[in-house]
Order: sequence, then C-alpha cells, then structure tokens
Amino acid sequence: MSESRGTPMPDVVGYRAKIGVIVPSTNTVVEHDFARVRPPGVTFHSGRFLVEAPDLSSDEAFLHFLDLIRQTIPTAVHDLMTCKPDHLLMGMSAETFWGGKEGNAAFQARVTEIAGDIGITSGAAACNAALERLGVSRIACLTPYQPAADEQVYGYFTECGYEVKRVHGLRCDSATSIADVTPETLVEVLKGLDGDDIDAIVQCGTNLSMVEVADQAERWLGKPVLAINAICLWHALRTLDINDQFVGHGMMLREF
Repeated sequence: MSESRGTPMPDVVGYRAKIGVIVPSTNTVVEHDFARVRPPGVTFHSGRFLVEAPDLSSDEAFLHFLDLIRQTIPTAVHDLMTCKPDHLLMGMSAETFWGGKEGNAAFQARVTEIAGDIGITSGAAACNAALERLGVSRIACLTPYQPAADEQVYGYFTECGYEVKRVHGLRCDSATSIADVTPETLVEVLKGLDGDDIDAIVQCGTNLSMVEVADQAERWLGKPVLAINAICLWHALRTLDINDQFVGHGMMLREF
C-alpha cells in the first residue's frame, strides 16, 4: 500500500535522522570527527557561521570574539533549518558554557526561538549528561581557551555539582590555531591533569582534535576522558534513540 498523502516520506539517505551541525567558519575538526562516526541512515548537515575576528590571544579578544559570533550564529541556524533537520548539534562550545547553567539554558532558548520545536545538543549540556551517566563527581578540564573562558567552564561544572579540581587552558592565540595543537601536547597535558583526586577528565573546545587521543588515554589513565566532539555526537544520537555503538571514539560511544 502506498504512503498516504499526509505521511511524509523519509529522506532517502538520512532515513533514520538528519542532524544539523552549527560550526564556526574557522573550525576544521568537527566535520572530520563526525564523518568518522556515522551510523547508517544518519546524515550530518553543516551550517557555518562567520568568525570575523578569530584572534583569541587575550581575555579581551576572546570576549570580542564571543560578541561577534552571537550576531552570526542566528543566521547559520536559520539557513540550516531549510534542510529540515531532526536535531541540532552545536559544534562550538565556549558560548554554551558562558553564564553557567542559566547561560546555557538561555543560549538554547535563543536557538529554539529560531529553530522551533527541535532537540538541541550543546557542548556544555552534553558533557553534563555524560558525567551524570558515568556517576562521577570529581573532574579536571582541558580547554584551548584563555583564563576568562576557563573560569566559565569551571563555573558551569561547579554549578552542575561537580568538584572541579583543575582546569588547564592552552591559551591558543586564534580560533584556527586550536586545530594546530598536537597529540603529543595533549598527552602531556592529560598526564599533568590526572591524579587520584579526579574521576574523569573533560575536554572542551570543538576545534581541538582530541577524540583519538582521549580514546587512547582512557586505557592508560584507567578513567573516562571525555572529548567534547565525541560526547556531543553521543548525546545527539541517544536523544534520537539511535543506540549504535562504535569503538575507537571513547567509552561513551562504545559502552553507553
């Protein structure tokens, strides 16, 4: 029997879900990471918002960067909605931590005003959901940010009820140079962050290439290392009731 006129046909390639991904124009890592983990029938569709001032070399520059992207994100969301995605994933994280839990909620509300009634994955909320699922309470954080943004990361997770023992900011000097950080540097930072006083390490900053490093580090540290791109993907898929599991991308996508 043919479909009734009132029943929409599924997208031929995204027949399980179409996920819209909001990405900074300077970002070269998010799309790469998601392309490596794609369940059959799930498609990713990028909306790139302009980063006019990629300089992040100081707290002042970082704040200016945020002011400008707040003006360009709405256009990217509006444009992306024309492909009728089933879910939105924020492929940028600094803005989602800003202002603590209330700030994250306000950010998601602003996106909802444009996108309508659709599920949203933000970096901050996804990391919180993963930590809750793991049942951990003491964490350390790795970011590519300047101190002003590290304070926001600390504040968000503290408000969520975690003991944030340490935050290490790499202080990358531009939005593009975040992608230049080598695995060797990340390994040394992870070793410095680790300790008997933490249960997990959380990495923020979606342009930091961390998924493979985090997966390997979980083995030699013996604890969760949450790479934000993997965690955002995990959150989006599970929100859509897609429970496919993958190896090589961290324990959340492998086990939960």
